[in-house]
Amino acid sequence: MTTTTLGAHHDDEPGVVERARWALADAQVMTRRYLLQLIRIPTVLFFSLIQPVMFVLLFRYVFGGAIHTAGVNYAEYMLPGAIAQTASFASFGTAIGLSYDLGRGLIDRVRSMPAARFAVLAGRLSSDVVRSLAVVLVLIAVGYGVGFRFDNGAGPAILMILLSVLFGLAICTIAAFVGLALKDPEAVQSFGLVWLFPLTFVSGAFVPVATMPGWLQAIARPNPVTLVVAVMRSLAYGGPITPHLLESLAWIAGILLVFAPLAVRAFKRAS
Repeated sequence: MTTTTLGAHHDDEPGVVERARWALADAQVMTRRYLLQLIRIPTVLFFSLIQPVMFVLLFRYVFGGAIHTAGVNYAEYMLPGAIAQTASFASFGTAIGLSYDLGRGLIDRVRSMPAARFAVLAGRLSSDVVRSLAVVLVLIAVGYGVGFRFDNGAGPAILMILLSVLFGLAICTIAAFVGLALKDPEAVQSFGLVWLFPLTFVSGAFVPVATMPGWLQAIARPNPVTLVVAVMRSLAYGGPITPHLLESLAWIAGILLVFAPLAVRAFKRAS
């Protein structure tokens, strides 16, 4: 924990506004705790950066010559997919971190205080959004080194980054539920491999969906990764945005509406 104390509230019965203010303060304390933890253990951030950078370099220089993308070079085609994959894989940290916190008794300690029940979840997700944003910015810098360019200007570039972070937040809510439901860090990590790899690779993130077998195209086309990456590519270097944007936002909203309450419920039941 940090030097700030959770649950240092008045004894008088508070109003709704006051409760909301305290709840946000509790979440801010937990966000600060996780960010300080990240700073004090820099190897975690370092390895969070290394893996996505390796994926970018591998796909650009190992597979890029064999994958043909009409009308655009492979570096520009691939980088939005790598960013979406990185935002998804960041959920590993969410799930494993919450399971470790559960095992170390942090969650029980917070639940014993007069603190907002969602503070741990909100703090974990907020800190992971910050980490995801940092990794995305590093990936874009690496992408510029291998041939990627924003051809649509600064506004669409910012929107692309925000969409990737929002998508990553949605995937992290799934991971938060998984981490609190399975509880064991090794089980969480194994299960993450089971669902995250198909989600990201059976999509249009790195190869055109049209090159896949017909039965696989039926799975890849509605995949939220495919839809989000299609919007990111349009924002980066041009193309129709609205159809896939609406579908992407619908997926993101649906995931948040389903898994955020499930994660809160799993937190309340965790022990």
